[in-house]
This record gives sequence, C-alpha cells and structure tokens, in this order.
Amino acid sequence: MRILRAEQLKKSYGEKQLLDDVSFLIKEKERIGLIGVNGTGKTTLMSLLAGKETADAGTISHQHDYTIGYLPQHVDFKEDVTVLEAVFQGDSPIIQAVKRYETAVEKLAVHGDDPVVQQEYQRAEEEMTKEDAWLVDTSAKTILSKLGILHLSKAVGEMSGGQKKRLGLAQVLIQEPDLLLLDEPTNHLDYRTIQWLEKYLTDFKGALVVITHDRYFLDQVATRIFELSYGKLYEYTGNYQSFLAAKAEREETESRQSHKRKQLFKQELAWMRAGVQARGTKQQARIDRFHELKKGLAPVKKQDSLEITTAQQRLGKKVLLIEDGFYDIDGQSILRQFNLLIQSNERLGITGDNGTGKSTLLNILAGRLALTSGTLETGETVRIGYYTQENEQLEEDKRVIQYLQEQAEEVAQKDGTTVSVADMLERFLFPRHTHGTLIRKLSGGEKRRLYLLKILIQQPNVLLLDEPTNDLDIETLTILEDYIQQFQGAVVTVSHDRYFLDKTVSKLLLFKGNGIVDTYYGSMSDYLSETDEEKQTETATASPAAAHAPRAASAKKEKQKLTYMEQKEWETIENDIDELEQAVQQLEDSMLAHAEDAEKLLSLQQELTETEAQLEHKMARWEYLSAFVEL
Repeated sequence: MRILRAEQLKKSYGEKQLLDDVSFLIKEKERIGLIGVNGTGKTTLMSLLAGKETADAGTISHQHDYTIGYLPQHVDFKEDVTVLEAVFQGDSPIIQAVKRYETAVEKLAVHGDDPVVQQEYQRAEEEMTKEDAWLVDTSAKTILSKLGILHLSKAVGEMSGGQKKRLGLAQVLIQEPDLLLLDEPTNHLDYRTIQWLEKYLTDFKGALVVITHDRYFLDQVATRIFELSYGKLYEYTGNYQSFLAAKAEREETESRQSHKRKQLFKQELAWMRAGVQARGTKQQARIDRFHELKKGLAPVKKQDSLEITTAQQRLGKKVLLIEDGFYDIDGQSILRQFNLLIQSNERLGITGDNGTGKSTLLNILAGRLALTSGTLETGETVRIGYYTQENEQLEEDKRVIQYLQEQAEEVAQKDGTTVSVADMLERFLFPRHTHGTLIRKLSGGEKRRLYLLKILIQQPNVLLLDEPTNDLDIETLTILEDYIQQFQGAVVTVSHDRYFLDKTVSKLLLFKGNGIVDTYYGSMSDYLSETDEEKQTETATASPAAAHAPRAASAKKEKQKLTYMEQKEWETIENDIDELEQAVQQLEDSMLAHAEDAEKLLSLQQELTETEAQLEHKMARWEYLSAFVEL
C-alpha cells in the first residue's frame, strides 16, 4: 500500500503558530477534506505536502517513486506557452509521449503535406504505442473537454484567471498521481462541471486531499475530514455531515472536561489556602498536583464565532429596475430585451456557464457599466455594498486597522449601540495583536474576510455579491448566510455554490449565453433535480423501446402497476443489462488489443460510447420499472 506519513510537523510565521506537532497518515484511495478558518494554515500544509515549502520541524515521508500532483489556489503558468505545452508538463514517459503526439497532430492539421511533419507524426504515433499511452491520451482529452479547454494551440497569456485555474486542474488530473492535492478546485467551475468533478474524484485511484468551501462537494467526495485549529489537527471519519456532528460532540466534551478541571482546581486552591499546618511533608504529592492543575488550566481553545449585527439604512419600495435592457460587448450579446425588477427583501441568485454575463449584470446594477440601450432606475434610498471577485482598493502596505478606520472609527449596531473598529476586527477573528499587521502579510482568505468586513461596516441596504464563496472559509460563509437571512434589504448573488444558493436565495436567473436569461422560482437543488429528471425523460423517450416511459416524475404517484408492454420489457431487461455490460468489457479489451491502430481505436471508442449510453438507458428503465413490480 502506498502511504504518505507526516510526523510532528511544526510551522510558524512570525507570532502565528500554524502547525504544532501535527502528525497523520494518508493511505491509498482516501478522500480527505481539509477545513479550518482562513489563516489557520490549510494552504501552508498543502504546500508542505507538495514539497513547495519546508517545515520548521518534523518529517514527511513516502516511497521514493511516490508522485504528488498539486493544484494551488492561484496557478502560475508562463504566459508565452501554449495550452498543450502547459497541460502536459509531467515528467513521466507516458505524459511526454502524449505531449509529443498531440503536438504532431496540431502540426499535421496545418502542414499536412510536409514530409517532415508526416515523419514526426509517425514517430510520435509509434512512441504512443510503445508507451501504451493511447488510453492516457483519451482520458486527457475527456478531462480537457469536461473542463471546457478545447483549443490546445491557444497561448496561456490569452486566457482569463478562471480558465487558467481550470487548465491547472486539468494538468494535475491528467498526471494521475499517487496523491492529489487540490486547493479550492471548484472556483471558476459551473455546477455541471462540479458534478462531473465529484464523479471523477470518487473514482480516482489515488489519494486525495482537498480544500474547498463547497459543502455539497465536500459531502459527496470526502471520507475523512482534517480540521486545522490553533495549530492542532483534528481527524474525523466520514463526510462533512459526519464532521459537523463529531465536532459538536468533541467541543462539548472538551467544555465538560474544562469545567471539571476548574472545579477540582478550586478545591485544591481552598486546601492550599488552609495553611501550612493543614499540609504536612507527606502531602507534597498533593501540592505538586495543585501546581500541575494550575498549569493545565488554560482555557479550551475553541474557534470564536463571527458575528455580524451592523445597522443599515432603511430601504424604500423602489430599489432597482431594468427595462428593455440590451448589452453587447465585442459583438457578443449579453442581455437582450432584458427586464428585471428588484424589490426590498429580494433574494436573487444568478448562475450559469462562465462567460455568459453574470458579473456583467452586477456591474450594470452597481452603475459601473452602462446598458447599450434600455434604462436602469435606482431608488433614492438605495445604498449598494458590492463584494466583487477581486479585492478592490486593498492597499498592501496599509495596516489592517488603518484600512477599516478610513471607512469609520465606530460601527452602529442594530440595537442602537456602537462598536469600535478594533472590536469588529476581533469579531471577525482578527486578534488584537494582528491589527497592526500589514495587509500584504495576510493570507488570501484573510484578505477576503477583511474586504467583506469593510463592505458590511458601510451599512448597505442592497448587497451585490460576486462569487462570495470563492476563497472564504466555511465558518465565515455560514455566518454570512445567517446574516443574509436576517438582512432587511435586497441581496443579489452570483454563485455556482449550490449549498450557498440553497440557503440564501428563493429565485434564480439562469444565464444561457447569447443574451438568453431564464427565470426559475425555487432553490438551486430543486432546479438541478428538475433538469436531471427532464434529461432522463428525454433519454428514455428517445428510444422506441422506451415508448411507455413516464411523462414526468409525478406520474409515479398515479401509476399503480406495469402495463402489458412494460411487463414484457421487465422480463428481459436484466438479461439485456448483462449483455450490454459484457459488450462494454469486450470493447474495452479490444481497445487495449488495438492500441497501436489509431483508426481502429477511434472506431472502437465511438462504439463504446454508444454501448455505454444504451447501458445507462437500460439501467434508468430498470430503476423506473422496479418501482411498480411489487405493487
């Protein structure tokens, strides 16, 4: 079994102890979610495991041929290389063979008549066969396609930040290492791609450590949770739901033990104060015990809770209104005859594919962009707080408290009292000794939390949130969600985070591209569930054998038994499934046998895709029919 072992790791930055004697094992096929408040050392621990940083003390050990793939929070590629050169950067002979083959294919497409290019292609093809790299090439193309990376000859410098993050994700997935380290992999991914990634990581053969704010993703993927808190690492078995229950139990136990120690200490203190005569030389052990209790009486370190109770200005009935809005950029239609009314207490979520104009709409609502045509009306009492994807006006050489004092010295609360900026910083988990810290010394997540605090102390009554879950820790998000639920104003959120949207919005704008925007009333989970059911129905009715498929999920409630034709289908469906499973296995074996024949391999891959689709359809039919067999 391939294992990574970390023993007694220590790591500090100035006064901050990030890791204090941290030890753990990572075994084959484990799926570990690494969580903790921003600034507690999650990214540092990942960097240590990846060999990018060195611990102050302790060791990390594994087999000499153990491979590690690392996706950092912010990827860094050379701007002048192509996507193909960037994505196939692994040192293994197979990865290099695939890289040379794909390069040869790109050249052949442009200079197909050049004999030199033809010879390069032939050599690359032979090397692919020698290294048995055809399946790796197929897998790589699938990964690139699912992540929306389609143009291998494109220069990395032409890509957006989100595209570069997906390129970095593709790079580490293609390498198929023994240990995969992913720092916020769902940032910049749409919900369909996130669902694909969940499935991919569930089937991944190596071990995984992932930092993520996406609690649905964590719940689906993780089988263990590592929590970093005050330099200590706590391990929990199970997914995110299991972690929540176990953590609550652990903190309750620690509180009880702390209370018991305090009571015992009080008893010992009374005994010590009784005087020398009440203590004899034979009682030295008890005196020693008293001093040990005194030493161990440090309070239980429990993560403080964020609290957001800022006051806000009253919001009138008129908030934001767009009528017949059009917006075009570089010949692309973003909004087309778009109408939107935002009222007080609105809870609106905006989601859809990347590049369809979600952030553009927020910029229009905020007055940062003007409509190409149409009108935007803003209510007189509207005071917008706009949390953008980037930290705006976050001057790196300013100190933390100075950054907030430029907004206000004191912050009004809902109950009419005022709180100093220093107190607000403490509520946001910035201890007093950090208030004089230069902003550039903060972690990325701490900067985002500081930026959020700046917006909230301005007391807005309309919140525009652009991907608020990116780079914020789960605890901060939980409190932000609670704040939004109590917020007496309008909230408009762009997000792909299903959990966050489920908890904060009741209406969705779905950006489809080319100016098409649909409206859905309900939660994100309801929308995904309905679209999945629609796809299954379309798949079932697309085949003649599925003529009796249900019109909708609600039909199950009315249906009592199988029809005659469905009964006949049920009698043979298990045999059909067995035959299709055997056909899939035979096709996969045939692909291995013909790995050197590119044309044959392509034909087999197409046949395999069609057979797998038939199998998936049969399985869906079996699940539907089985619901009525026992009735």
